Amino acid sequence: MNDMVSRRLFNHLRAALFGGRLTQGQVDGVNAILRGWRQHGQGGNPDQLAYVLATAVHETAGRLAPVRETLAESDAEAVARLEAAYGAGRLPQVSQPYWRPDEEGKSWFGRGFVQLTFRCNYERMGEALGLDLVADPDLALKPEVAADALVAGMRQGLFTGRRLDEFLQGERQDWVGARRIVNGLDRAEKLGLLAQTIREGLS
Repeated sequence: MNDMVSRRLFNHLRAALFGGRLTQGQVDGVNAILRGWRQHGQGGNPDQLAYVLATAVHETAGRLAPVRETLAESDAEAVARLEAAYGAGRLPQVSQPYWRPDEEGKSWFGRGFVQLTFRCNYERMGEALGLDLVADPDLALKPEVAADALVAGMRQGLFTGRRLDEFLQGERQDWVGARRIVNGLDRAEKLGLLAQTIREGLS
């Protein structure tokens, strides 16, 4: 992506999504994702890049910075919030409370631009990136690591087994179905519209 396209994208994000203003944290997050895209992505497919960016916007509640699940400021706060939600019956889809500290005191709640949960998923993503995310799961909160996990995970199908190429490649433009790459069809239409809005800034 050249500098002109980059500037156009940032101007578009400011105007279309963020009321005319981006924080420095949002700028840094987008730059980290663009770097990850150049390293792990398919530079000639703006549809896929738009969907990757839309996923980050959604999964971080617009912060565009790597976050802990529940947007907690600390590991302990994330665990407490998840435990409270689980106890109140607000997480009916959860059969195994993955956030509870293991025998080593590590918690496997979601971290990053897209929420990576469960020890086995940290291990698989770490292998893909050449990092030991099991030894230090908080590495997933570093912008460059989170960006690599986001892009490589969506390209290689490391989250659900589904890949970007299955939905956004050539004449295939399944903006709704692409949500299956990360999380079934949860808010799939919203994500599809968001991605198409971002895509306009990559033209």
